[in-house]
Amino acid sequence: MIDLFSDTQTRPTAGMRAAMAAAEVGDEQSDSDPSTLALCARVADLLGCEAGVLMPSGTMCNLVSILVHTRPGDEIVVDDQSHIYNTEAAGSAAIAGVSVAPLKTAAGVYTPEAFEAAIRPPARTAPRSALVSIEQTTSFSGGSVWALADMRRIRDIAHRHGLKAHIDGARLLNAVAATGVPAKDYADGFDSAWIDLSKGLGCPVGAVLCGDRDFIAEAWRWKYRLGGAMRQSGILAAAGLYALDHHLDQLAADNAHARHLRDLIADAPGLAIGAGAAQSNILCFSVEPLGVTGSDFAAACLLQQVRVRAIGAYEIRATTHLDIDEASILRAAAVIRAEAQRLLQGIGR
Repeated sequence: MIDLFSDTQTRPTAGMRAAMAAAEVGDEQSDSDPSTLALCARVADLLGCEAGVLMPSGTMCNLVSILVHTRPGDEIVVDDQSHIYNTEAAGSAAIAGVSVAPLKTAAGVYTPEAFEAAIRPPARTAPRSALVSIEQTTSFSGGSVWALADMRRIRDIAHRHGLKAHIDGARLLNAVAATGVPAKDYADGFDSAWIDLSKGLGCPVGAVLCGDRDFIAEAWRWKYRLGGAMRQSGILAAAGLYALDHHLDQLAADNAHARHLRDLIADAPGLAIGAGAAQSNILCFSVEPLGVTGSDFAAACLLQQVRVRAIGAYEIRATTHLDIDEASILRAAAVIRAEAQRLLQGIGR
């Protein structure tokens, strides 16, 4: 099986498993797990932040950040294809009690001007605009990489209007690999930011949320309330430390594999690939010209042992990761092209 469904499909490498087995551990809740402390300090330094906290998931990083930065009845601004808006079970509304203002985008990237226009003027009858989130890279909209200048303009607009600014950094390190811009430059001045351990870095679970010390103190409180506190979490933290030592270079290879897949299927009849696709490790394309749904196309590929993800009526997402090599890309491209051709012939085109 060539699994391009998501970069969450990775398995821990032998070296990572050995590091986890040998991890020095303690009680995370009493700040006595040395591996967890080391990982949080390292990620905080990577992002240029004062402190960090290990979370079970990136979804919890986003929710806890919203809980710290807002109060019930506030409004947050995100892109309309963001993970916060579409794939977190409406936790921001159900748990934090905030409404969401989704900005319409073509590829998950909105302009500073669109964001500023979405900030509500103070009114007793309206929600208070309290937080803006940037997803770097974008996820369901194709792995687009935000320009540093635009991120900083949005950050500054937010602060000028009294809003907090947050980075959903699930694939932030893929953006770093794509552009060469250090992670701390992307995170500079933002009120919170996090990186995922279980995507491109290949860990089995976890994410690290960072900010200043006051923010992390409140984030810890919410982590505990939500049931996210752990004990000997050093076993998980050791995987993150190993990944930071051994898997960062792999992210550039993942990005290159996504570009190669794009190039191999770019002229396939019946597939529509937008300009700027595969900026990182995600490739999105449409099968609408084939006259079939994304789900039907994904099912056809799966029968040939290539797993891709249908993310809309006609959209397909393929995500590369450390378990995907060059041979996998060649095979996946051949299957995608063959299925497109077969489906075209089936409808007489």
